[in-house]
Amino acid sequence: MGAAAVSTSVTVTVPGTTANLGPGFDCLGAALALYNRFHFTLLDREPGHLTIQVRGKEADRVATDASNLAYQAFAHFFQQQGLTVPAVALAIDLDVPLARGLGSSSTAIVGGLLGANALTPHPLNQSALTQMAIALEGHPDNVVPALVGGCQLAVTQANGTTTLCPIPWHPDLTPVVAIPDFELSTAAARQVLPATYSRADAIFNTAHLGLLLRGLETGNGDWLRVALADRIHQPYRQTLIPGYEAVAAAAQAVGAYGLVISGAGPTLLALTSHPTADAVGQAMTRAWRQAGQSAQAQVLRLEPHGARVSTEGS
Repeated sequence: MGAAAVSTSVTVTVPGTTANLGPGFDCLGAALALYNRFHFTLLDREPGHLTIQVRGKEADRVATDASNLAYQAFAHFFQQQGLTVPAVALAIDLDVPLARGLGSSSTAIVGGLLGANALTPHPLNQSALTQMAIALEGHPDNVVPALVGGCQLAVTQANGTTTLCPIPWHPDLTPVVAIPDFELSTAAARQVLPATYSRADAIFNTAHLGLLLRGLETGNGDWLRVALADRIHQPYRQTLIPGYEAVAAAAQAVGAYGLVISGAGPTLLALTSHPTADAVGQAMTRAWRQAGQSAQAQVLRLEPHGARVSTEGS
């Protein structure tokens, strides 16, 4: 896109994500068919001028000043390129719940970067955008699938760069999420993790992650029932999620292959087959209700394409 064709308005649609998938702590994530939308319009005002409008559930909890995460990513892009941050109006439509382990912060980072990238005369390629998003988020398991879609394994090398490997996802494999009414911050979820792990735990997770990758590809339920176990983060984070064991047992009793904490939680993710998906969702919310917590279940699908950008005006 040349300088004469720079857009003046852009909409970025970014999927929510589920990260870790049990043994894939901080390296494995998948994009889900649940979206936030970020609409940027350049204004003929002084540089740095900003207006933000947020719509959707929990909209009143999203910052509408320069501390807004999508705007921070937007401004960061221009600053990294040595450019003045332009005046902009930002409208956000929320559908990904906040602070529930479904990648809401990653949607904001990806939305801000892609919005800025589409509004500059010298856009970056996807590889550069990916590295910038990872640097802002701090780890790749949410921002990578939000950006490129599908299920992604992200391997961080010693020099700090990240190699991406798309993981095949069997078409019969259905993600079902149960989203409770309470929140769990990523910071709180990380504080409960130990500083070191035993060799046995490292071997356990290595083996289970390998089996999980094959289970996702083949849809082999017997493999998935074993593979979703983890010793790195879930045993510690379960203590922060009231009703976890009851919800997990209820999901498996009606046919789920297994259940994991989505991201840092508290949303719980079950993997199952298409025919049992509705029953799994109902069982999860019923078990949580019996444990004194209200929750909403959604039968989702893998989002294969990641963030989408549409532009108008020039």
